Order: sequence, then structure tokens, then C-alpha cells
Amino acid sequence: MQKNRAFVIERITSRGRFEEFKAMVKYYGKDTVKGTLLQTRYINKETLSFCSTIFEVPITEFRCYKLAQSNPGHWNY
Repeated sequence: MQKNRAFVIERITSRGRFEEFKAMVKYYGKDTVKGTLLQTRYINKETLSFCSTIFEVPITEFRCYKLAQSNPGHWNY
């Protein structure tokens, strides 16, 4: 659990239920979870908005948001 902390936090945040998310925050601590999610390379848009609200951090502070802005996708015609 400690060795692969970043993987566990990313996976529970993106695929877990809210009860699992609460248990994870209780186990690792709010600051550890927040710091790990701020450095994550990819989080989908819905999860990013959720994390931004829960941890009271602007979306622009997340690494995944900055990476998405620097790598624009293809235009849909």
C-alpha cells in the first residue's frame, strides 16, 4: 500500500466509489492524496472537477490539466 501509493490513489480516484475514496483519504491523509493527485499525469474531466472541489484547489493547479492544455487534440469537424 505504501510502495505503490501513487498508483493506488490514482486508481481509486478514477475508478472507485465514493466510500472507497473516503477510506483512502482516511488511510493516506488528505495532504498526501491531494499532493499525489496534483502530480498525476492523467485524470478524466469529471474526476478532475470532483478533486478540484473536494480539495479546494483550482483546476489549473493540476499537472494533468497543464499537460492537456499544452497538447491540444484534433479538431472535430
